[in-house]
Amino acid sequence: MTPDQVRTLAWDKGAGLLPAIVQHARTGQVLMLAFMNQEALRLTLSTGRAVFFSRSRGELWTKGETSGNYLNVVDVSVDCDADSILVLADPLGPTCHNGTESCFADAAPTDVQTLSFLRVLETTIANRMAEKPEGSYTARLVAEGPGRIAQKIGEEGVETALAAVTRDDAGLLSECADLVYHLVVLLKSRDLELDDLVAELRSRHDRRP
Repeated sequence: MTPDQVRTLAWDKGAGLLPAIVQHARTGQVLMLAFMNQEALRLTLSTGRAVFFSRSRGELWTKGETSGNYLNVVDVSVDCDADSILVLADPLGPTCHNGTESCFADAAPTDVQTLSFLRVLETTIANRMAEKPEGSYTARLVAEGPGRIAQKIGEEGVETALAAVTRDDAGLLSECADLVYHLVVLLKSRDLELDDLVAELRSRHDRRP
C-alpha cells in the first residue's frame, strides 16, 4: 500500500476507523486486532512501525511505545471491500500486554505456525554465526569450515538411518532433529536459505507429470 491509497479506503463505513489485523510476517500467527484512522495508517506507512487509534483514549498510539515491543511493519494491505487492514509485522518481543506472543494466546497453532519454528531455528543459527558468542556450538562448527560441517552431516545421516531400524520413535526423532539442524547450518554456511530449499522442492513438485 502507498500513502496515496490511504484516502481511497472505505473510512465512512466505520465512522473514520477501520479494523487492523496484525499478523506475524514470518509465522503467519495473528498477533492482535486494533483500529486505525487515516493518520494512524499514514504514520504506519511512513515510520515502518504500527500505529493505531485508541477508541477509549481518543488518540493515536504506537504499539510498543511504553514496553519497547514495537511492531516493525513488513507490508500493509486491505481486503476486497477496502474496509479492513492487514498488517504484516515482525514483533520486537511479546505483542500482548499480558506478556504473550499474541493477544489470541489460547488459539490453537496452525500447521504453518508449527513449521515456522524452522525459520526461528534458521534465524538463531544465523545470529550465532554473526555474533560468535563464547561457547556456541554453531559458531565453533562453522569456524571449523565446510569439511567439518560435511562430516557432521554424514555422521548424523548414518545415525538417523541406524535409528530408523534400531530405535523407537523418540530415538528416531532425536536423530532426525540433529540431522535437520546440521542441514540448516550447512545451508547458512553457503549463504543459502530455507526458502531456497523450498523453492527447489516446489520446482520438483511442479514438474511432476
